[in-house]
Amino acid sequence: MTNTGGILEGKRILITGVLMESSIAFHAAKLAQEQGAEIILTAFPRPTLTERIAKKLPKPTTVLELDVTNDEHLAGLADKVRADLGGGLDGIVHSIGFAPQDALGGNFLDTPFESVSTAMHVSAYSLKSLTMACKPLMENGGSVVGLTFDAQFAWPQYDWMGPAKAALEATNRYMARYLGPDNIRCNLVSAGPIGSMAAKSIPGFSDLASVWDSRSPLNWELTDPEPTGKAIVALLSDWFPKTTGEIIHVDGGLHAIGA
Repeated sequence: MTNTGGILEGKRILITGVLMESSIAFHAAKLAQEQGAEIILTAFPRPTLTERIAKKLPKPTTVLELDVTNDEHLAGLADKVRADLGGGLDGIVHSIGFAPQDALGGNFLDTPFESVSTAMHVSAYSLKSLTMACKPLMENGGSVVGLTFDAQFAWPQYDWMGPAKAALEATNRYMARYLGPDNIRCNLVSAGPIGSMAAKSIPGFSDLASVWDSRSPLNWELTDPEPTGKAIVALLSDWFPKTTGEIIHVDGGLHAIGA
């Protein structure tokens, strides 16, 4: 049952990255609807998969095919969103990341630049390209929220996704700088490990995730994406009106603990 009068009441939000019910993006979409938002989803390369998962949301929503590395897709996005929602956007959720297998799993020193380039394009540059594709829809300002995995450390097996996330974090800061005059806020949520499809594609993910068992001050549940989804919804709302260029950690507090 959906709520009325939620913190996103009347807002229109575009959400990327809904792949499975375990996806952080799915929980952000579910909570956004429960908090009163009208949402639209994008998916690539399998929109039909996202369409099936979207049926588990509280309310029906449209799924648009969007390859964030395809200039034609990006150029046509604003018109498609406006036609579906009947107006502009108040928020964007960037939950997109990809690295070829040879850029992960301990292969850091041997990864070819072509694979590094792909990781950077999809995982970092797309934050800028997606936002700029949607900017004509955000005439009254809005909130862009992306997902990162703390890039201040070199994590086991994560390899070139680490530098890609570092680039994402720097991109977020520059976007905050340049889009602030348009009243567009740009922030990231740095989430702890969640057992999503994206995480399971990382070789040795269990080794990485096990760090949370011994170092996280708060109990961390690999199977619970909802705390991260709540942070995303909060940043999309008007409750952070003067926060931009920020990274909010939802990781059980591990980022603050040395050993």
